[in-house]
Amino acid sequence: MSEQPDVVELLKQQHRQIRELFDEVGDSKDADRTDAFHRLVRLLAVHETAEEEVVHPYARRHLAGGDQVVDARVEEEERAKQVLSELSSLDTGAPEFHDRFTALRQDVLTHADAEERTEFDRLRDVTDQRGLETLARAVKAAEALAPTRPHPGTDSAAKNLAAGPVAAVVDRTRDAVRKAMGNS
Repeated sequence: MSEQPDVVELLKQQHRQIRELFDEVGDSKDADRTDAFHRLVRLLAVHETAEEEVVHPYARRHLAGGDQVVDARVEEEERAKQVLSELSSLDTGAPEFHDRFTALRQDVLTHADAEERTEFDRLRDVTDQRGLETLARAVKAAEALAPTRPHPGTDSAAKNLAAGPVAAVVDRTRDAVRKAMGNS
């Protein structure tokens, strides 16, 4: 095996990071919670965009029943984007943030488990190692240009290509301003 992780390893590693960030948000307070939440939102947005642009289209074409598998995951992702977008407008110390965040956490972790089981693990059955490594490089390239915040309604590669570049520039500008102001 090469030093380059394949797409399944890469995406599962990101799922572990997402789980850790959910724990960090839940366990921290005040500015630390806000910082951890912003990092979680960024990782989720970038991760989901790359899946929508690279992994889901590939799975649709190559997995038996791929359309049904991907449609179920995309529906879950779209609901999560909507909640993340709403949570982003709340103070992380507000009681309504905590309740909605707890529900989102359960939904996202259930989604990640289903995605690993019904999509990622099955990619290994239909794709050789070189193909899995090529997909990993494509995911990394998509992540480099992805928006850093959720944008409900951009749930496909075509929609991401249409809206993604503008959203990414706006998001990355906001990130730079937030960082410059010390509000990571």
